[in-house]
Amino acid sequence: MRKVILFFGVFVLFVSFKALNHNDKQPIPGGFVSMQTEVLFQDKISIRAISIDNNKVWYGADNSRFGYYDLTKREKFEDHIYRDTLKLEFRSIAQTSKDIYLLSVGNPALLYQVSKKTQKVKLVYKEVHPKVFYDCMQFWNDKEGIAIGDPTEDTFSVIVTRDGGETWTKLLSDKLPTNAQGESAFAASNTNIVIKGNDTWLVSGGKKARVFYSPDKAKTWKVIETPIIQGKAMAGIFTADFYDSKHGFATGGDYEFPELNSDNKICTKDGGKTWELIGQNEGFGYASCVQYVPGSNGKELVCVGASGIQYSQDEGATWKQLSDDTKLFTIRFINKNTAIAAGYNKLIRITFI
Repeated sequence: MRKVILFFGVFVLFVSFKALNHNDKQPIPGGFVSMQTEVLFQDKISIRAISIDNNKVWYGADNSRFGYYDLTKREKFEDHIYRDTLKLEFRSIAQTSKDIYLLSVGNPALLYQVSKKTQKVKLVYKEVHPKVFYDCMQFWNDKEGIAIGDPTEDTFSVIVTRDGGETWTKLLSDKLPTNAQGESAFAASNTNIVIKGNDTWLVSGGKKARVFYSPDKAKTWKVIETPIIQGKAMAGIFTADFYDSKHGFATGGDYEFPELNSDNKICTKDGGKTWELIGQNEGFGYASCVQYVPGSNGKELVCVGASGIQYSQDEGATWKQLSDDTKLFTIRFINKNTAIAAGYNKLIRITFI
């Protein structure tokens, strides 16, 4: 009798284990199975910052360039912002209903306001410091916006506007959490800042990779540890997105080992209070931009980076490669099946099928 019970127990465990593995590997019905791309324009250009404005896709680029592509007219407008002999690189872009804002990396940091109507350019903020390096910029609403940069002292460089972008003020260090030595941010795709309502999340990397959370538009802050890979200058969180105020996803990895796909993806279901590893040894390695698919109930994600374009329909647990294009740095959705992506020498439209 004892042998029979033991055999039955082992049989149940075996069947359960097989069933679990079987379920884990089963494809989920529905979702994207392929994609089509349309090149909107090609040039010798590097684009890491884009913003969708109705039928226009605004971009900031290298060599002092900015512009937009009109999806309706299928025309490109491009201009330069000349500043002495500087070749500015715009890796941060944000918008209000009237204006586009472009922020350069490096010293000096220069923040420009561009009228959507006239394309008139005005300098609204300047910061000179040997350590200055701004990574990302977003607006909460038409009046209030925020930009984040690497520490020039012992905290992130955070500038805010409360008057629609006309003036910007750098927050004092005593109003911000202290960064660890060697902790900074990455200007990979203008996704170091995520905003949902009044909630704001900043993500870091380097010697520490953490999430900085503000419930009140940068007035107060809390810091949350994460289990993502960290401890090296080029490791940590490069990009993040939130589907709503509770569900978020962050990734990045180790830029020096782009195929390493463990400890490089984390998710939260409680608004960023806690983060856990997900998708271990699945899908992509280093990634520069991740975005939730609109209307997917927080289940579907698309990521671009060194492993091409990858797609998940189970909150990031498993991934499917839809394209081997490794030259894209940033992506934004127009609707559930259409996105704009940009990167090395091109701006493209993607139709997910």
